[in-house]
Amino acid sequence: MRVLLPLLMLGSVAHALYFFLDGTNAKCFFEELPKDTLVLGHYTAEEWDDNIHAWTKHDGISIYISVNEIFDNDHQVVSQRGAASGKFTFTAAESGEHKICFTPSSSSGRAGWLSANQPNGGIKLTLDLAIGSSEIESTDKTKLMDISQRVRDLNARLQDIRREQIFQREREAEFRDQSESTNSRVVRWMVIQLVVLGVTCAWQLSHLRSFFIKQKLT
Repeated sequence: MRVLLPLLMLGSVAHALYFFLDGTNAKCFFEELPKDTLVLGHYTAEEWDDNIHAWTKHDGISIYISVNEIFDNDHQVVSQRGAASGKFTFTAAESGEHKICFTPSSSSGRAGWLSANQPNGGIKLTLDLAIGSSEIESTDKTKLMDISQRVRDLNARLQDIRREQIFQREREAEFRDQSESTNSRVVRWMVIQLVVLGVTCAWQLSHLRSFFIKQKLT
């Protein structure tokens, strides 16, 4: 298996392979990965059915997946338990050899699921492993398109919000100019009224003074 998997992954092209898991024994692969390499795996586990003499998938099967960095004292980067079919993904933090292991378990209650009479073992695991961003993009093309559409929608909404903010700022500036112009006109009109009122008061006082002087003379 140490030689088989790198050959299948040659040229960064995703390949599907299958292998057999004997009971609850783990099956491991070793893969040399460059730094920042994306890895996506899809798997399907099937159990041998003596009644129909064929491999079948059922909900009683579960697969434990672990990925360890051999070069970093077996530091574990993936530890997950999945159903009979699913996927896992990780990114190589550093360049080096990675150990990818699959450990099966079953709650089907079939008496012979660990029986040595079954061909090749108890579980048949089909694995589709993609190494590199291009393979992951092609595998999850629909999801990536959906994410891309959501990003475009968010950008469009941000543009709308930005335009609305610019419009509001322009309206605020226009209102501020109108307010300042109105205030200046009000102040100017008040000054004119005060001048007129002062002139009127002075004229009336002068008129009354002249009137009183004339009344005393007569």
